[in-house]
Amino acid sequence: MRADLISSVVVFLVALPLCVGIAVASGVPAELGLVTGIVGGIVTGFLPGSSLQVSGPAAGLTVLILEAVNEYGVGALGVFVLIAGVLQLAMGALKLGRWFRAISISVVEGMLAGIGLVLIAGQLYALADAKAPGSGPANLAGLPGLVMRTAGSPEALTALGLGAGTVAAMALWKHLPQKVRVVPAPLAAVALATALVAVFQLPVKRVEVKGLLGSIQPPSLDDVSGLLSVGAIGTVLAITLIASAESLFSAAAVDRLHNGPGTDYDKELMAQGAGNTICGALGALPMTAVIVRSAANVQAGARTKASRVLHGVWLLLFAALFPAALGLIPVASLAGILVFSGWKLIPVQQLAPLWREHRGEALVLIATAVAIVVTNMFEGVIIGLLLAVAKTAWETSHVHVRVEDRGAAPEHRREVAGSVLESAKAGREGASGQEAPADGGRPATDGGTPVTDGPPLRVVISGNATFLRLPRILDTLEALPTDRPIELDLLDLRHLDHACHTALLNWTERHNNQEGDARVLMPTAA
Repeated sequence: MRADLISSVVVFLVALPLCVGIAVASGVPAELGLVTGIVGGIVTGFLPGSSLQVSGPAAGLTVLILEAVNEYGVGALGVFVLIAGVLQLAMGALKLGRWFRAISISVVEGMLAGIGLVLIAGQLYALADAKAPGSGPANLAGLPGLVMRTAGSPEALTALGLGAGTVAAMALWKHLPQKVRVVPAPLAAVALATALVAVFQLPVKRVEVKGLLGSIQPPSLDDVSGLLSVGAIGTVLAITLIASAESLFSAAAVDRLHNGPGTDYDKELMAQGAGNTICGALGALPMTAVIVRSAANVQAGARTKASRVLHGVWLLLFAALFPAALGLIPVASLAGILVFSGWKLIPVQQLAPLWREHRGEALVLIATAVAIVVTNMFEGVIIGLLLAVAKTAWETSHVHVRVEDRGAAPEHRREVAGSVLESAKAGREGASGQEAPADGGRPATDGGTPVTDGPPLRVVISGNATFLRLPRILDTLEALPTDRPIELDLLDLRHLDHACHTALLNWTERHNNQEGDARVLMPTAA
């Protein structure tokens, strides 16, 4: 119990500034971030699934929630989160939690990188106490103007100094002595910035305080009626999928940090769904399992669920007893924390090795991140998933086509696909304006001697014959002479899809109609 008590205090100190900062960055009252943290601790913390990971508002959903609040209003947020929670409960009940492990890691990392980029672009404005234009492209396009306005405003420069100092403190904290690092970096950075503002009465924006009960806004029927649109449905699905994926990936990471019982993914998904259902009913932010808080919990020596439940109790006591303390925190300092968090979401160090070893995965990662910045969260993730599926389909459809001329002398027998294709190309060039060969453009073997009837050409196709590789297969077959017997060997194929099967049968029929002789060797299963 002593270990869990100490761990709960550490997690509370880490979670407090993050809950407030994420709420402010999401465009909702700061207290709603604390509500989500409280529910994540006291409700989700009691439920089965993962024993040591901690739930609460996450930076990964900040961009999506801000877009939703700007478009549909704060009142609609509770509806979105409530429906997402119900969907998570249903997916957990249907045993779909384990299937989230099948999502391509490059898509997940690309999603996080895109979130990080958009988060940084938006919070750069908050660093200077300015309002961001809105979308990712607009935020990026407005950065030059932001620099000009900040340079001419002493108040903006003061806020920027506080925010930049917070980022520097977060980055350098791990290099300080162990005794100093007992205090979590986010708390220390915010406390230092708050003290400077209070002592020197700096003219910067501070967090607006409404009180815990005053901030809770349960959804009403009016909020539900205006959300029957494609955009609103897409937002709900995006919240559901991203929150679920982030929670379950976090669970897998936390399991590697301790030797206790592993996560039951379906039960964890239901626990997250129960928490989000309650958060939605209270009009609060959506929750996910958060790796930063979870890692702090494990590293502080937590043994049971009591640590994460107690961290929720401490958040509740703080929000109830010291709500005015939130009004002392400068917004620029919270923005600095989120800029640093956004940078941590971008896999900068892993990108170069990934590019060298798995270039296709790196391209999917980059494309997903760029798509999120250019479009929005939901469309960007869908684009990333489609690219990952297309990449996998292309890589698994490797096919080898080998053409053997059995009439050649043993020392000259070799793969003749290249020469056949070159001859066909020459024949096509003759037909396009040059004098065509007397035999109607039939390809010639090495040396230019016309091909005549003789021993069969053997075409061996192996691997996976799918529609993606069909052009290559047909190019080879159509370049073969029409007056030679051809033996098409498909016995080594591991997979033959319907498109290829139909195309090969059609080619065989055409070849035989041209007074050729094609024989197909095909597995019985095909």
